[in-house]
Amino acid sequence: MKPILVFQTDFTYKEGAVSSMYGVVKTVDRELEIMDGTHELPQYDTWSASYRLYQSLQFWPEGTIYVSVVDPGVGTKRRACVAKTVDGYYIVTPDNGTLTHVKRMIGIEAVREIDETVNRLRGKGTEGVAIFHGRDLFGYTAARLASGIIDFEGVGPEYPVDEIVEHEILEPVAKPGKVEGIFEINDPNFGNLWTNIPLNVFQEAGFAYGDYVNVIVKHEGTPVFDEKVLFHKSFGYAEKGEPMIYNNELMKVAMAVSQGSLCEKYGLSYGSDWTVEFTK
Repeated sequence: MKPILVFQTDFTYKEGAVSSMYGVVKTVDRELEIMDGTHELPQYDTWSASYRLYQSLQFWPEGTIYVSVVDPGVGTKRRACVAKTVDGYYIVTPDNGTLTHVKRMIGIEAVREIDETVNRLRGKGTEGVAIFHGRDLFGYTAARLASGIIDFEGVGPEYPVDEIVEHEILEPVAKPGKVEGIFEINDPNFGNLWTNIPLNVFQEAGFAYGDYVNVIVKHEGTPVFDEKVLFHKSFGYAEKGEPMIYNNELMKVAMAVSQGSLCEKYGLSYGSDWTVEFTK
């Protein structure tokens, strides 16, 4: 069976960019199956692109080709690449930080720079276009790879995995009765915030389901939230409208408001300048 193609971008559906990418794929091979990851990534946010890849990649069948296009450097000398993970997935993307979480959390076996002299859309009057590599380079190369027209070696020259561009990933600090971390991403639809603290680290520090935990959130060092918050398995254990701590889908400690939005209610967000401290 031919690999599935999964696309994520910051393009939205407000104009024809997504449709054009999918049209190129079907022009290469009508049989290829295309699925959406998301097209609602924050504009130019390669950190979010990296995190969402890590969040969903391994839940697709082995061999899936994921196309991730958040590309503020399109048309410049940043590399366009295809990465092969240690567990048999392929990611077609600009090498601009988007591979950070997959490299760290899963592992990348090899990476190749796309050879534009071979793997670029031709004959559609697009030869002079420098601002739509999602269509002309990434979607086209992914389709050629999925259809078997090229193999991984046919993508272009290999370069060292150590040269992949990465964002800094901050680690939590834990000791008995206290864990410090950051909010590293949000759940935008529900207004939840996910920390960089693995559940096992939190539990080893002495926190257990049913506990009330002292929580202090700081933005750029200034406290903006200071409350005693319930830690439990799921949202229904907290009263409607009350904040809570829970274990998210990636086995990380997260915070929410039961049937509400933590971000909206308390004016909170994510990033390295949003720190969170949990104490007994």
